[in-house]
Formats: sequence, structure tokens, C-alpha cells
Amino acid sequence: MKIVAVVGPTASGKTDLGVQLAKALDGEVVNADSMQLYRGLDIGSAKASLEERQGVPHHLLDVWDVTEPASVAEYQRLARAAIAQVHARGRTAVLVGGSGLYVRAVLDEMAFPGTDEAVRARLEQELAEVGALALHARLAELDPAAAAAIEPRNGRRVVRALEVGEITGRGFVAELPEPTYAAPAVQVGLRVPRPELDERIARRVDVMWERGLVEETRELAGRGLREGPTASRALGYAQVLRVLDGEADEGWAREETVRATRRFARRQESWFRRDVRVHWLDAGAGDAAGLVDRALRSVAGHE
Repeated sequence: MKIVAVVGPTASGKTDLGVQLAKALDGEVVNADSMQLYRGLDIGSAKASLEERQGVPHHLLDVWDVTEPASVAEYQRLARAAIAQVHARGRTAVLVGGSGLYVRAVLDEMAFPGTDEAVRARLEQELAEVGALALHARLAELDPAAAAAIEPRNGRRVVRALEVGEITGRGFVAELPEPTYAAPAVQVGLRVPRPELDERIARRVDVMWERGLVEETRELAGRGLREGPTASRALGYAQVLRVLDGEADEGWAREETVRATRRFARRQESWFRRDVRVHWLDAGAGDAAGLVDRALRSVAGHE
């Protein structure tokens, strides 16, 4: 059975379209947003409420504790198992999310290098001592392609790239094979004009604050959020943690969340544009009415 994937940048409308497609295709949604895998990261990750899910079963929400590091390899195992179960019920699996590597891990033939705990521990200690920028500079010398693809301040990914290079002797980016579907699939991408997407992101951040992002972050901090190597860096939560620690005020946190989310959306767009298999649909305000019908036609056209 074919997997239907809904991809694109944050705030483009993936969640709603995924639900509507699942209803139309007798399907179930499988999450491909790395932050929605964490229990408690609800407001900041725009996790769909029970009402917003409209009775459609959703899988791989609230899987990990906020103290656990993210693992794409583990996600791949969980997601493929969930999809197999959906298909075994005779239903369509609708993969929804904007975490590009997670989407590829599910759809494509892709094996992930193992990890070496000693090497990882040493690199993480260096990260704590010298910072992400220094390690990124080293990565740029050893693996320029990986350095170009990784945000310099993303210490977790820089450490992983250095670890893979040390373990395998090959470049980190070289570990990503040419896109080849592991099973039949079709990807529907949502495209929103940049000014409108920027405005949507600003409105989403306003709603996050109105719904209680600060209070949610404070509660999660009591459950170990600061110690979580992945969840503590989630957009919105990272900024509010600085407020709670007395390092910034809420005005800065709010504006910085908007700026950081807009930068993140541009990286998502760049990632998915590189995949020529994505069938793009305009999802701007003027094109919303027939979006579900156009998406269904895209899916049908790939039968």
C-alpha cells in the first residue's frame, strides 16, 4: 500500500491537510515532527489537540520523555512499525511533518551509522568546554559538505557529524544516499508565499504565548527539560528557558522565537525543494478552498 506524506515548512497547514486526507482516504496519521515525539511539548510544537484530530487516529505523538535524546534511527524503527500496522488494518498511512530527515528515514532506503558511546561522550565533553562554533569549525575542515548543511550553533548535529566521520571514516553527508523509496509513496508539499508564511509564524507564536507556553515550559523544566539534549533546544522552549533562568525577558523570547522559527522554515523549504519527488501545492490564503481536492488529485495521479 502507498504511503502518503504531507511535507513543507512550519505553519504551512500540514496538520490540517493531513487530517483531511486521512478522512478522505480512510487513513491514519503518523507523526513526522521531531518535537511532537516528546511528551509535554504540546503548545510550542503546535501538537494537534484531540478536537483538531477530528477522530482520526494519530501515531507517534508523546513517545519520548523530555530528558531523552532524539534518535532518527529509533524513530525510523517506530514509524515503519506503525505504518505496517496501519496497512495491516487495510487503511492508508498519512505521514505528516516537517522534519526532513525523519521523513526521509521513513520513506527512503536508508540505514543509519551506529554510535560509539566513548567517542560521543568525548565529543559532547568538548562541546561543553569549547562550544558548538569551535566544533563546527573543526567539522568544516574535516567534512566541508556536512558543515555547509548543519547550522553552526546546532551542537548536537555537529557532534553527530564528527562522530560518524570518526567511526566510519566517511563524510556525514555522504551517509545520505540518493533518494529511493523503500516502499510505494507519494509526497505532497505545501508552499506558502514567504510574506504570508512569515505572518503565519508570527501569529502562531502569539497563540503559543496566549495558550501558556511560559507556564508549560516552567512545568517541563521541573521534569528535567534543561537536561534534555534535544527537547531543551526546541523552538520557543529554548527561548523561554532563558527567561526562567533570568537571562532574558519575555519580549526578547517572543521576538527571538519568531525570528528563529522563520529561519527554521527557510531551512525546511530548502531541504524539501531538493527532493524532486515532492508534488508541490500552493497553500496560500487565496488557494485554501480547494487544497484538499488538489492534494487528492496529486495522490491519485501517482497511482
